[in-house]
Amino acid sequence: MKMKKVSVLILSFFTLPFLASAQVDSLATEWTLKQCIDYALANSLTVKRSTYAVETSEVDYDEAKYSRLPSVNGQVSYGSSWGRGLDPVSNDFVTQQINSSNIGAQASLPLFNGMRIHSAIKQLRTANAAAEQDLAKTKNDITINVATLFINVVFNKELVENAKYQLASSQQQLDRTKKQVAAGSLAKSEELNLDAQVATNEVNLVQQENALALSLLQLKQALQIPASQPFDVEIPAIEPQDVMLTQSRDEVFDIAKQVMPEIKAAEYKVQSSEFAVKAARGNLYPRLSLIGNINTNYSSAASPRRIVDEGRFLYDDSNGDGVADLDAAIGMSNGQPVYTYVQNSHMENYNARRQFEDNIYRTVTLQLSIPIFNSYQARASVRRSVIQREVAKVSAAETAQTLRQDVETAYNNAVASSKSYNANTRQVQAREEAFRMMKQRYEIGAINFVEYQVSENDLYRAKSDLLRAKYDFIFRTKVLDLYQGKSIY
Repeated sequence: MKMKKVSVLILSFFTLPFLASAQVDSLATEWTLKQCIDYALANSLTVKRSTYAVETSEVDYDEAKYSRLPSVNGQVSYGSSWGRGLDPVSNDFVTQQINSSNIGAQASLPLFNGMRIHSAIKQLRTANAAAEQDLAKTKNDITINVATLFINVVFNKELVENAKYQLASSQQQLDRTKKQVAAGSLAKSEELNLDAQVATNEVNLVQQENALALSLLQLKQALQIPASQPFDVEIPAIEPQDVMLTQSRDEVFDIAKQVMPEIKAAEYKVQSSEFAVKAARGNLYPRLSLIGNINTNYSSAASPRRIVDEGRFLYDDSNGDGVADLDAAIGMSNGQPVYTYVQNSHMENYNARRQFEDNIYRTVTLQLSIPIFNSYQARASVRRSVIQREVAKVSAAETAQTLRQDVETAYNNAVASSKSYNANTRQVQAREEAFRMMKQRYEIGAINFVEYQVSENDLYRAKSDLLRAKYDFIFRTKVLDLYQGKSIY
């Protein structure tokens, strides 16, 4: 975890502001660090896997939210039977082929379940937030890996330039020595020694170029770019004097606890485990549900129905005055005449539509489910959730402890790299002056080749050490800036 939080790290600190998209033009041959990181994040399978984990947690959260709503299910069935059987409509035994159909729907609404749904919603909401922070941490890990490889390439490019300079310097000295040997002012051995030094510097340049090629290949592999594609990086225009340490170790840590995604993820996981305990305890309480049903059916065995039309009274109207004669009555009731009432009727098939309309059946039920004994499953679930909560708390404490150690280490490294850079700067200045004097003395024959070569090699090593100290100081200072949530561009 030493440098794994450098998400935005060099995200801009080593960048030029052109090309803000995640995908980089494949025809570009010089990439900034921002381009490399954007491309890596857009194509990383690890990031995609973490993204799917976030989407899964979102689905779980949505499912928990909608569990508060009624569940409604419908059913439709159709079948045939032969032989003696029960008519599903009349419940009479019949011996014939019967085609029957049933249509129904059921709705269930949880009214109370020990706050289990409410707690589960909060649990999955915080779990989703933790998954998002885990994704951010994954991106940080990808970022620091790419940044490390990028800086390695930049460092090797600088070393190649340094080796080229050393080779050019020794080559110039060889050319001058050849002229002096030809003029008889120097011995032939001086020319041979310088020629060997030039060859040594050529070998050193080849080695540095090989190291650069390997570091470029490693960066390409991290970006999933084919090795055959033209590719190079752009050396950032930043100097150590552009960065500085302005916060104490404890101040950096206090800020880091507020901004680092692993800390936030650990906190969300603790909260999620708390709600998980409450949700598990909800299984120990009674559950109250409202259930509604509606059903209807049809059977081909239903008998035809007799349909009765509107009836009418029959009476004698001999006079044609519209008034019934008393003698047309068939009797008397309470002093009033009673006439004949006639109704017309006819037979009609009992079709499916009429059966579905007539056979509708509805129920509404309040159902109370009381847990009495369930083979210790509910209480075992509560105990497991309590243990997981304690584990989440321990993990959160470990994460905070690890972050403190990382901040302390990064701070010490930054201070040490600052001192190293300053010391190497003074060393290079001294080596350059010493080599300048040695070169003048060698050209006039005041020193031999061995002394000259030692001075030149010392200068080369000092410059290489200065380059290493330079990028190490910049990188570690920017890591501290990231811990503090500062803008690094």
